[in-house]
Amino acid sequence: MAQRTWSKPLADIPARVSSNFLTVLLSGSLLSRFAWKWIRLAAADFALVGVNWLVIGALLVPLRGIFPRVWLFKFAEGRPVSLLGIALLHVALITLMGHGEGLYVGCCTLTKQACVLGRSVLWATTVLCIAYGMQGAPWTTSALICGAGVLHFGSLLAWRQWSRRTRLHHPRSERRKVLIVGAGAVGRRVAEHLEDHPEVARMVYGFLDNEKRIGDGVIGRVADLARLARTGFVDELILAAPRDRDLTQWVVREARRLRLDVKIVPELFGCSATANEIEQVGGMLVVCLHAERLPAAGLALKRCIDLVGASFGLIVLSPLLGVIAGLIKLDSPGPVFYRAPRVGRKGHLFRCYKFRTMVSNADEMKTALRQRDNQRSGPFFKLADDPRITRLGRLLRRYSADELPQLWNVLKGDMSLVGPRPHPVDDYAAYDIEHLARLDVTPGITGLWQVTARRDPSFQRSIALDREYIRTWNLISDARILLKTFLAVAQGSGQ
Repeated sequence: MAQRTWSKPLADIPARVSSNFLTVLLSGSLLSRFAWKWIRLAAADFALVGVNWLVIGALLVPLRGIFPRVWLFKFAEGRPVSLLGIALLHVALITLMGHGEGLYVGCCTLTKQACVLGRSVLWATTVLCIAYGMQGAPWTTSALICGAGVLHFGSLLAWRQWSRRTRLHHPRSERRKVLIVGAGAVGRRVAEHLEDHPEVARMVYGFLDNEKRIGDGVIGRVADLARLARTGFVDELILAAPRDRDLTQWVVREARRLRLDVKIVPELFGCSATANEIEQVGGMLVVCLHAERLPAAGLALKRCIDLVGASFGLIVLSPLLGVIAGLIKLDSPGPVFYRAPRVGRKGHLFRCYKFRTMVSNADEMKTALRQRDNQRSGPFFKLADDPRITRLGRLLRRYSADELPQLWNVLKGDMSLVGPRPHPVDDYAAYDIEHLARLDVTPGITGLWQVTARRDPSFQRSIALDREYIRTWNLISDARILLKTFLAVAQGSGQ
């Protein structure tokens, strides 16, 4: 076959998708080849949930007669329209949330379907209960919706299990025929999966391979694609880890001409793709091989706690803050607040606020003192009897009151209540590569090092504790650190 034929770019092949008003109005799921499957499954769920609510509504009538004083059974008495509205909203929320997680297309195993279905029913029921509760509906309405949610989950899962068993006995004549290009290890693995899972309604027609011998499933060469696809009434083509770019383009172009579905199994260097982590960048598909799992819900709750805690602290402590500010003015000349750049998350610089506890020219004296009297190792700088600290400053530092203005940094989002302490820019400039790991999170007013080894002069010990905090972080550990901080402040163990 001529090389010039294979090297024709795929961009020259016109797409068959027509652009009309339907593409604008309809969901992408209704425009794909899975549209019928999506409609059938969603319609079945709609019907089943609707039947469940009809059963619930029918049971309320005799139950009201048997238990006339039970408020739960008096719901919707004489108000069938209200019950119908709840039913429609409930099923709509369940199907929409399920569709968002691939319940109608992407889920294969029954276990995964059960998990997705459980989340969909749980959140749909929760949202519906909250919505009706905000409208002033009685608690009996929420109880009824929750009971219906349990019934929906059980019936929808049972229907899926029955449907799955039915597909296992799907006639071979009705399965889609698949032709696999490439009889190597990847192609064989794809074929084994299709044969071992008859519920996917596919059967392997054979392999096309230019290097393997004819036999053992290999029914021809790549050049025989058109003939074998036509004579075998093939529905789908799978490219198993292709390596020849020109040949791959020719195969895809030929499959489009033959109106075959085309799928590709990329070579991922021995790695597995991360679920739901495929995106388009510049018109090219980018497959994620690994994605760090971030505790998004926990971090969001941590931020809420920061906002509430910092706001409450600033309001309650405002009289004390005013008194401290006045005392600083009386104790020594200079500004009330010490504002200096600090290094925060991902190396972001921010202005950190503290009550001034040193003389006004403290920063100018730091370089000389660092070279002569520094009692800490590494980038740390600390003096036991720092000559720059004022009389009031020693008292404020003893009870860590000088750090109270950092509650404003917490409100701004530059800091958190708990986290590694932010270092000055000159300390940051002396970091080694491994020290940068502590900047992966938002710095805090207090942290694991402060309540564990605050007087330890080792910078490496501080880094190790910060990295341990990041690795094992959870809200419970934050609560423990805050409690230990309050106890340390009450004892006046600061320095």
